[in-house]
Amino acid sequence: MSATIFWKVRKKTFDFSNAASTPLIMGILNLTPDSFSDGGQFLDSEKALLRALELEKEGADIIDVGAESTRPGAIPVSAEEECKRLMPALDLILKEVKIPISLDTTKAKVAELGLKKGVAIINDVSGLKADPEMANVIQSYKAGVVVMHRRGTPETMQQMTDYHDLVSDVLRELEESIRLALAAGISEEQIAIDPGLGFSKTAEQNFEIIRRIPEFLVFGRPVIVGASRKSFLGKITAKQPEERIFASTTMAALLAERGVHVLRVHDVSATRDALLVTKEIIR
Repeated sequence: MSATIFWKVRKKTFDFSNAASTPLIMGILNLTPDSFSDGGQFLDSEKALLRALELEKEGADIIDVGAESTRPGAIPVSAEEECKRLMPALDLILKEVKIPISLDTTKAKVAELGLKKGVAIINDVSGLKADPEMANVIQSYKAGVVVMHRRGTPETMQQMTDYHDLVSDVLRELEESIRLALAAGISEEQIAIDPGLGFSKTAEQNFEIIRRIPEFLVFGRPVIVGASRKSFLGKITAKQPEERIFASTTMAALLAERGVHVLRVHDVSATRDALLVTKEIIR
């Protein structure tokens, strides 16, 4: 990991200067009825709080909360519906959980409500391209931002997988998102990038990105990867999402060895164990 990379997320700054440190773990908490892995499990705000506390206890460094599914084919919901799902649980989580909370949304209205309550990071899977006001909202709160690579929408993105050179094209399109952030006054140190595994990419393309993940260090920004339980792992293992824990932790270890800074995962405890072993081997 680079000695010069910091990630500022409001009152917290993550320091990636120690090359021997393990990646941060971003635990996933979906407040949705239709997410591909755990949809419907945490719609109740009390259950969501218990899950957030569990993720924190298991060793998560950040919790990423989302109330709209972004899986391929997912039907968009309104900002009002997203807030209805999100806000009761978010109020409880922000009151009880000590680690930074990330909000997974593409809507500036939802982001601003979350930021007013104390959210530290906005994880925008559209790379700031879905809502022209998103970058300005993030800038006004000095929040951290994850710009992810995606083409189109959940309904159309899997028909948008033609690339001249996969990694070069993804890097160029991520650079467009970084420029949008900087143009709005967001500082470079607030920005992290995500290559968007599973978004506008085939299974084979996902594996190519993983093989070439060191190329994403070119921006000098933290690299976040979310491979956990995704369908391209199911294609290899022929297992359902909840059965992909071993594939997911294997992927986490490989990504850690290749220099990824943050891993977005469902299975925090298992990932933490995998990273501790990986760290000891490569230390």
